[in-house]
Amino acid sequence: MEYGLGTPMLDCFRRDEVTRDLKVLAAQGGVAPRRLEQLGILMLLSSDSDTEIKQTAEQTLQNLPTKVVADFIARADVPTELREFFVKRGISPSDTPAPDSDDPLIDTASLEQELAGATTEEEKTQTFQQRLSSMTVPEKVKCATKGTREMRAILIRDPNRMVSAAVLSCPKVNDAEIEAFCKMGNVSEDILRSISKSRGWTKNYAVVLALVKNSKTPVAITMNLMQRLNEGDVKKLASDRNVPEALRLAARKRNVKNQTGGKRGTME
Repeated sequence: MEYGLGTPMLDCFRRDEVTRDLKVLAAQGGVAPRRLEQLGILMLLSSDSDTEIKQTAEQTLQNLPTKVVADFIARADVPTELREFFVKRGISPSDTPAPDSDDPLIDTASLEQELAGATTEEEKTQTFQQRLSSMTVPEKVKCATKGTREMRAILIRDPNRMVSAAVLSCPKVNDAEIEAFCKMGNVSEDILRSISKSRGWTKNYAVVLALVKNSKTPVAITMNLMQRLNEGDVKKLASDRNVPEALRLAARKRNVKNQTGGKRGTME
């Protein structure tokens, strides 16, 4: 997923909607989303108004392997803002851009320790479910970015925007999960909007269809995405009472247009 520096998770940090304890964890390298976001978060926290957070982020940045950072900022998809930040710190882009990788550059937090020694996927999920109601936001964010698929399916619906945004930042999340999120009736509009903005995820036809059919997806988005659906799905959409009336009407108009165009083509 191409995020740039405008991801849901980064936006939470940029708008200062993050609790202090989560900021401290992120400054230490304990929040481990995709590496582009992790570097963006550290960049933001390095100028935080809280002296401790600022100094912690600065120390973490200094501990990053210079060669790894240089290779990463040489990538064409790295935003200018982030590249210039590191250039000012004395790290220039290398001649060999880093290959594609969603792994974080640094990860100081252990999910096994957080979940009382659980090591297998099943143990992690069971312990997580037992502790979910008493978990803090930082603990949930760790599970969102480092946990199992089952954890992500639960946390994507969390009312805390930072937690649900962290799920989308998980390096392990795949198209099948994104499609499942788009089909959920109790996922937030913000999550659906974020998914719709990703060219990587919306290359998947099933994801586009799921977004269009979810009544919580903003109508302006579904009207645009509907143009990418095949005639069969548009025909079904025209009679689907689970989608907004405006979308059904647009689907009907497209059906009529397609039928009229087909008849004209036959006559000609």
